[in-house]
Amino acid sequence: MFSRKLRSTDTMWGYLFSAPFILTFLIFISYPLLLSLKLSFLDINILQPERAKFVGIGNYVAAVKDPLFWQSIFNVGYNQVIFIATSFAVAFMLAVLLKEITVGGSFFRTVYFLPVITSITVAMILLQYLANPAGPIQSLLMQWGWLDEGVFWTFSRWLPMPVLAIFNSWKWFGIQLVIFLGGMYAINPELYEAAEMDGAGWWRRLVSITVPLLKPQILFVLTVNLINGMQMFTEVFMNFDLYGGPYHSALTPVLYLYGQGFDRMDLGYAATLGLMLAIVISILTFLQWKLLNRQGSGR
Repeated sequence: MFSRKLRSTDTMWGYLFSAPFILTFLIFISYPLLLSLKLSFLDINILQPERAKFVGIGNYVAAVKDPLFWQSIFNVGYNQVIFIATSFAVAFMLAVLLKEITVGGSFFRTVYFLPVITSITVAMILLQYLANPAGPIQSLLMQWGWLDEGVFWTFSRWLPMPVLAIFNSWKWFGIQLVIFLGGMYAINPELYEAAEMDGAGWWRRLVSITVPLLKPQILFVLTVNLINGMQMFTEVFMNFDLYGGPYHSALTPVLYLYGQGFDRMDLGYAATLGLMLAIVISILTFLQWKLLNRQGSGR
């Protein structure tokens, strides 16, 4: 009897402590999601909601046929290829080096993490100054003879995404560095000692021990990078119009749905684009879970 009452009390406290999270989830996630689902079936102007008209799956059909939507998907994919190739490689190599440093490691970790805590607005202002045709980067390239004249990268057909990818690599590689370092420190050092006794060199230990045991961290970083790339907004919003410049070369899904909602005032279509983006992100998250679960089961 006493144990049953105790379990009942524990259950009550469990629900009580979970209530704030549940309420927050219902108010800020579930309700907006359901409202977006409702709006996606409507032709509704944000200034004239009383004239809303039911269009069924018309918005979804329009989104699938919308070349600008697919252009935005291509742009973030192009951006992420460059971003992952630079930030991922730099973060991993620095993590390997920092793990070997016995003096000053904390200092370097702090320095490398500073861009992460720098305001994105301040960082974008710095980028605008550095990448300006009269800025130090292009001036130096012209002095070296690698550039004939200054280039307005925001008006270029192919430069916006590479420039933003390099900027994001500098801004966010510190988080990846910390994740990789945490995974490396969790590896049993006896594995390295045993491999060294068997004659394995530094490279063989890295390839045969470090990389396989870091697969969960690697998959997590890759998935988070893809999800964040799909949600990229501030970087393009501060430098381009709502359609990603004259060639739409900086258009991203979030910028596009923002433009549809607050420039064209087409709330229904913007909600549709948001839901389609959420579906893509959910698929990526599911794939991450499956890969991590498979990795964990194989141990």
